[in-house]
Amino acid sequence: MLPVFDCHADALQRALDMGHDLGAETPGHLDLVKGARGGLRAVVLTAWIDGPYADEAGASKRRTNALLDAADDLLARHRERIRRVTDGAELRTPPTADEPVACVLAIEGGHAIEDDLDQLDHYAARGVRVMTLTWNNHLSWARSCQAGAGADVPEGLSDFGRAVVRRMGEHGMLVDLSHVGERTFYDALEEAKAPPMVSHSGCKALSEHPRNVTDDQLRALAERDGVIGIPFVTAFLDANVRPDERAFRARDEYQALHGLDPTEGLLRAGDMMQAGMPPFPIERVCDHVLHALEVTGPRHVAIGADFDGIDRRPAGLEDASGYPALWAALSKRGVDEDTLAAVAYGNAARAIENATAV
Repeated sequence: MLPVFDCHADALQRALDMGHDLGAETPGHLDLVKGARGGLRAVVLTAWIDGPYADEAGASKRRTNALLDAADDLLARHRERIRRVTDGAELRTPPTADEPVACVLAIEGGHAIEDDLDQLDHYAARGVRVMTLTWNNHLSWARSCQAGAGADVPEGLSDFGRAVVRRMGEHGMLVDLSHVGERTFYDALEEAKAPPMVSHSGCKALSEHPRNVTDDQLRALAERDGVIGIPFVTAFLDANVRPDERAFRARDEYQALHGLDPTEGLLRAGDMMQAGMPPFPIERVCDHVLHALEVTGPRHVAIGADFDGIDRRPAGLEDASGYPALWAALSKRGVDEDTLAAVAYGNAARAIENATAV
């Protein structure tokens, strides 16, 4: 079984908000039991800070630290099965099935620092080694990929935003460019000390979506020796499914989930869509992997499933036990063993090693 390095998973929110023990089998997408069945040997566990937390002073910091506390608890209670990695050189050789899964901590959404470089220092001291510069909300120092930026939002990175990227380099933190606007992307490529990563975005040439990246961006990323993680997000992978997904989400039973805790609501929404909609073909994931390989070459493509941050998933990739189905599908499409190994593990490991070595 191929060892797997998943560049992006949001499972920590289930641990914090729903009390799920990620060391046991849970109802969610990614835990250590399901991961073991799928060959998971390393994972970027992300403290996803949803945009609304940016609306209240201090809320983003509190949420981030609470999610990092949940990670600390997981790592303390399951030392024999998962371990924190802050030096990517430790990832050069994949852990065996008998060794603990390697865990790299991340933050999704630069509003977590609340415009304070000292707060970024604090997260680095807590072991965070990856941060996406934005989520879907715009910042005073960085524009996201979404529409609706006001006059007070820079076109890309402001001077402070560039300082954030430089400070991340000083701490050995990988700059994650998923969610960012195109100008922010290029500004960060220019400023970043180590090759950045786009942890969970698809290819815009195949599916027009604000969260996907263009071929020019892919080429620029490869020129910096960066890596893109292809996600399992159906809306990113195929524009044709979005009308049917919007119609499903408008159903009364789906809308009733809004009354739940947001994390539980997202989990139950995903289960409802998996049961109530036609299977989404795994071939669409393969299409994006193959396109990215064609544009960038075999050193620059990985996977970033976005497990536990999404609702509908491709058939066979409903949870972390399903990774082997993707490797089998890609093999049938002609991807050789060395390239499969690089996509499954090696490229992501190199990205983390390059960043943390700075």
